[in-house]
Amino acid sequence: MRTYLAIIALFFISSSLFSQQKWQGKFEQLDKILPTPNSYRSASGAPGVDYWQQRADYDIDVDLNEDTQVITGRETITYYNNAPEVMRYVWLQLDQNNLSNGNMTDKTETNRVRDSIPTKYFPLASDTYGYDGGFKIKSVKDAATGKDLPYLINFTMMRVDLPATLKTGEKYSFRVEWSYVEKDRMKFGERGGYEFFPEDGNALYTIAQWFPRMCVFDDYEGWQNKQFLGQGEFALVFGNYRVRITVPSDHIVGASGMLQNPKDVLTKQQIERFEKAKKTFDAPVFIVTEDEARKAEKSQSKKKSTWDFYAENVRDFAFATSRKFIWDAMAVKVGDKTPLAQSLYSKEGNPLWAKESTKAIKNTLEVYSERTFDYPYPTAYSVHSANQGMEYPMICFNGGRPKADGTYSQRTYEGMVGVIIHEVGHNFFPMIVNSDERQWSWMDEGLNSFLERETKRERYPDVNINWGSPKGLAGYMRGDKNMMRPIMWQSDDIPGGDFGPNAYGKPAAALTLLRETVMEPELFDKAFKEYAQRWAFKHPKPADFFRTMEDASAVDLDWFWRGWFYTVDNVDVELDEVKWFKVKAQPIDVETKNVKTKSGDLAANGSKGKATDFNNGAQEFTMINTPDHAYGEFKNRLNDADVRQKLEGKNLYEVTLKNKGGLITPVIIEWTFADGSKEIEKLPAEIWRLNELEVKKVFVKEKEVTRVVIDPTGETGEVNTSDNVFPKKSGDSKFDKLKKN
Repeated sequence: MRTYLAIIALFFISSSLFSQQKWQGKFEQLDKILPTPNSYRSASGAPGVDYWQQRADYDIDVDLNEDTQVITGRETITYYNNAPEVMRYVWLQLDQNNLSNGNMTDKTETNRVRDSIPTKYFPLASDTYGYDGGFKIKSVKDAATGKDLPYLINFTMMRVDLPATLKTGEKYSFRVEWSYVEKDRMKFGERGGYEFFPEDGNALYTIAQWFPRMCVFDDYEGWQNKQFLGQGEFALVFGNYRVRITVPSDHIVGASGMLQNPKDVLTKQQIERFEKAKKTFDAPVFIVTEDEARKAEKSQSKKKSTWDFYAENVRDFAFATSRKFIWDAMAVKVGDKTPLAQSLYSKEGNPLWAKESTKAIKNTLEVYSERTFDYPYPTAYSVHSANQGMEYPMICFNGGRPKADGTYSQRTYEGMVGVIIHEVGHNFFPMIVNSDERQWSWMDEGLNSFLERETKRERYPDVNINWGSPKGLAGYMRGDKNMMRPIMWQSDDIPGGDFGPNAYGKPAAALTLLRETVMEPELFDKAFKEYAQRWAFKHPKPADFFRTMEDASAVDLDWFWRGWFYTVDNVDVELDEVKWFKVKAQPIDVETKNVKTKSGDLAANGSKGKATDFNNGAQEFTMINTPDHAYGEFKNRLNDADVRQKLEGKNLYEVTLKNKGGLITPVIIEWTFADGSKEIEKLPAEIWRLNELEVKKVFVKEKEVTRVVIDPTGETGEVNTSDNVFPKKSGDSKFDKLKKN
């Protein structure tokens, strides 16, 4: 076959070799862009032989005052220095300071006054509502001696100077006492806070970023201590947490980790139900029913109880608490583990939450585990909140609320299921595959959005999965490129309106294209799983993902990362022209002198103008006999007659493609034949490697073609389908164009 193709190439060599080349480096390797491999991070994308990471353990006591909304805490942090260098100080994150007076977000936010602007959107500082936000640091002390440690606060970062140099392999413990006023999340729209329900006089608390936390120190950039400006999320250190949470005695609490003292905080009946849920796989068990939650709403207890939780090898800790909580749970079988899926929600979430929340946790843990690694933690919570969705180890806060009468639309149902899958899925990215969200949002949001879509595709046939697909992102990608940023862009520097598509939708679409079109599902799934397992409980960077996907698949993807992740190009391939040819039966001897081609021969085809349809029939062309020296070593194995015989009576179609969007892409061609049958043909993206702007390719078909379409289903994310069809469609009227826009 290779011999035959080699000879055919002599006759049908791509005209791109003879056209003017406009090289833009789209197939250039990424070696000059990616960091140089070393003993910490290998060229294969795996952790190197000398890979290391820090560790921080926390022992925390926290108290919630429901009357004043003040959260008071004291923590002991034990920091382990595994770095190959000494440390004289450490950095902590004070994320609540993002809402303190004079915070950097307010100082750096640009805005203007517009006529008739809704009050909600008027740009004011965080003290608009008279809220005194931010951490109040009471003390920072040596845990052993009790002596004060020098510290310095720089907006959302706090430097603590150590009493002695911390050497490699050593650990150090210190204590921090602090407090802050919890915020009304319905006013501020933050990731955590409380929602107050005036109808029954109760609040539902989702408590996040609530304690001073260690910054990451790694081999890549030392201290990752970028300020928290609100959009870019978190970079955190793994460790073990023991957290004691003191709240009103009629509250139900859910948190990162497993409850250690159920006998102290639960009734005998609740404990029995809780134990039953651990062994029930087919449907959720109600530990607190809606009737019981309604009764608790009226109790308003002033007594306090302390819930004791333990979480091992996590990067963060969050909790939720309210007397309004309905509580259901069920076990999920994942490999040899049976994590407990738990949902906490108020009556305002029913009937939707009782029906769908814990089921969605189960579906997520099962699908994600199959694609990555078996879910390692003992539990996963989904907690109902009024807005947004936010993730933490083993617990997440999710929106999706029915109307007051309990009815809900398909949109509400899809939104609620989607956000639960997404936030529970974050347990895998970045809670376990622990990327730096403040620098690279796409590494958790994009990868997670991809698996969210895959989970919905597998488990929810009634849910729309257009978002996160190449076709679903075409509208965004055809927008003004001057307003866009590449995926490889620091989180806080992405304009707000571009953040969703940039960090979530576009990376998910890229991975969908990579799986379904570029690599095929089986190969992609193996490579993606390899990345997840290599970097579970570690700190990967973009290069580690890019290199692993290539290393585990044997597919050179530098063109793909370069185009999709480093540019704002889009897929816009024009099917410029299709010419139909047939081989003339009579051969011409190349040695014959003064050969003249007649009308219809190949030399004359160019004078006929640009083909617009197939109405004029096939153009005939003459194949001349090949000089003996052109056959070289293949002489006497294959001759001109063999080639002509293979092509005799066949239909040859010369297709001209133009890359107008700039993004290198595979080409999917749909052929429609005269008998009504169709054929799909896929060309790899490498077809553009010699000419990134225009290519010509000849196809041999048994049957006559009546129609040719590029990317017929939107699989590649084509942004302009109007020039993807041949014969050319008549131009749209101005009214038609207006309707499309």
